[in-house]
Amino acid sequence: MAENLIILGSGPAGLTAAIYAARANLNPLVVEGIQAGGQLTITSDVENYPGFPKGILGPELMTSFRQQAERFGARFAIGDVKSVELGQAPFKLNTEKETFETKTLIISTGASANLLGLPNESRLMGKGVSTCATCDGFFFRGLEIAVVGGGDSACEEANFLTRFASKVTMIHRRDHFRASKIMADRVLKNPKIEVVWDSTLDDVLGSDEVTGIRVRNLKTGATREINLSGVFVAIGHSPNTKIFKGQLEMDAGGYLITRDGPKTNVKGVFAAGDVQDHVYRQAITAAGSGCMAALDAERYLESLHL
Repeated sequence: MAENLIILGSGPAGLTAAIYAARANLNPLVVEGIQAGGQLTITSDVENYPGFPKGILGPELMTSFRQQAERFGARFAIGDVKSVELGQAPFKLNTEKETFETKTLIISTGASANLLGLPNESRLMGKGVSTCATCDGFFFRGLEIAVVGGGDSACEEANFLTRFASKVTMIHRRDHFRASKIMADRVLKNPKIEVVWDSTLDDVLGSDEVTGIRVRNLKTGATREINLSGVFVAIGHSPNTKIFKGQLEMDAGGYLITRDGPKTNVKGVFAAGDVQDHVYRQAITAAGSGCMAALDAERYLESLHL
């Protein structure tokens, strides 16, 4: 028997959708995916989510979201969906072990920050390494930090971080920015930003927290260490949308295209959170879109007298 609603993903968007859908007696099933709780589970302090004047740990916030959804009757399944069949309802979601069927679907699989692949990068994530200047910049007030990247996002984050950091060192593998001229000019004119050209990040230094970086010049091969307290990796994000290719409309970056709120091009399929948002990428905006998706899913089911 097909579910009324399945929610793919259990970050702020998916769990907010679960709360609203459960309160509407839709008995939603949340398929958590490989990273239950989303990106906030690897975030230490969250200070910009309303309602927590002293801040809250990312994993703790996601645990509260989940408990609230469970309180209203949301159900959870552990599984990584490998393929989907969205040609007609009920939609089919295939994991390695089983197939789920559902009358409506909310996709909140998020987006993953592109990383450099350094061992210490993952080990020190949330302990000085970050992929979100808006989320974590405040914690580096008066400290020296680095930004890795050379596109518009990297330049925007570097400029933003000068509001807090005493100095921002940009590490870029080329001798010129890939960013638009206006963004590049802002960086080059900012007295708090130093650019290290033709270089790559070889390693992040520190045992329990970031204490510095090792940088390698790609032309000379020379390496040097720079003492600092934070590293922001700004080489883009990749939406988790591969399994929907050919079935749902996406933009050039692979983000799901939504219209009239959270609606995709397939009736009964909705998208919420970072999987369709490459601009804001905040917990609060993800939660808001999860709410909208749940409300629209409820209305869609009502229109079908289901």
